[in-house]
Amino acid sequence: MNDINDKNINEAGDNYISETNDKMLMSVPVDLLYDGMVIQDDIYDSSGSRLLISSGNTLSEIQIERIKRMNSGAYNIYVTGRTHRSMISKRPDIEIESRQDVEESTGYAKSNNETFKLLEEIAGSKTVNTESLQVVSSELSDRLAETPPTTILSLINAMAPVSEYLQRHSVNVSLLNGLIGRWMGASEKEVDDLVLIGLLHDCGKTLIPPKILNAPRKLTTVEYEVAKMHVNYTYDLLADFPEYIRIAASSHHERTNGTGYAKKLSIDNIMLAARITAVSDTYDAIVSSRAFQKPQSPFFTLALLEKLSENEFDKTVVSIFTKNMPGELMNKPVMMSDGTIGVVREFDPDDIEYPMVELSGHTVKSNESLYISNMFSDD
Repeated sequence: MNDINDKNINEAGDNYISETNDKMLMSVPVDLLYDGMVIQDDIYDSSGSRLLISSGNTLSEIQIERIKRMNSGAYNIYVTGRTHRSMISKRPDIEIESRQDVEESTGYAKSNNETFKLLEEIAGSKTVNTESLQVVSSELSDRLAETPPTTILSLINAMAPVSEYLQRHSVNVSLLNGLIGRWMGASEKEVDDLVLIGLLHDCGKTLIPPKILNAPRKLTTVEYEVAKMHVNYTYDLLADFPEYIRIAASSHHERTNGTGYAKKLSIDNIMLAARITAVSDTYDAIVSSRAFQKPQSPFFTLALLEKLSENEFDKTVVSIFTKNMPGELMNKPVMMSDGTIGVVREFDPDDIEYPMVELSGHTVKSNESLYISNMFSDD
């Protein structure tokens, strides 16, 4: 349960609406439909609720006009990522890899599944199996060493099912912690510890009632207080680990100005590993699909972290993160706020939220009206 400003989080990115039959829907221009297109998944109207055409159909010009009439002249329709990929398949300038294929080839899928089993085991036994944990943590350290940062970040930034959030978040924060550690020049042992801390940081959430943890709305004051207890549970669950691991993992919601929880520590009393984990945790929480929140773009998220580093996050950690991250996002396909697909070509360090994007052969600077909604991948 990330405690950053909800208004800031939700100001950008309106393309994502919900999950229907475990498939995330995104808003795209109806004009991307074309004659001869095979509909792989159902397509919905501009509200995301009314079925316009079922999967299995092959579009004709007459059907496209009928869909537009049924959509009441609205500019956008709602489709899955797989359908959207079909819409842009005639764009030779954009190559999009399947998220599932990349996850399998890099071993991310294996780590994700093992983390799910690990969290299930913790929820059932109320203890952490150190042997199982070390296996997963070691594998993640190996992934970090063997996989280029740009590939790791493409996996973290790709839209994924809300139902997998907790285990993915644990894996993602683990990898982000390791990346930041490497960018900061940490030793191999320090990087391994950061990976372990990231993997463990939210294990206490397994003891939070699911109806609170997965609530598709803003939590009540009482529910939020219950949710915040996950940091205490994390500390307790890690009784067999070194004290600095316990403290770092359970302090990722502390803020440098003393407004965090559970102990309201100020920057001088927050371990560096915890300050790194706070940045990793917040970044992944904002770019991920959650039951109560739309995913945001990496560029929006980096800009927000810069803003929050004035009071809540370690400026040095955020500076290193925002300095290294954008370069790893160059030449990647992105979804724009109007549903079109572009490719990131250049970014301005002084205006990190709005990079230069190539759209249909023309490179333009994104802005408040035409911004990056999120990174695009075939789901």
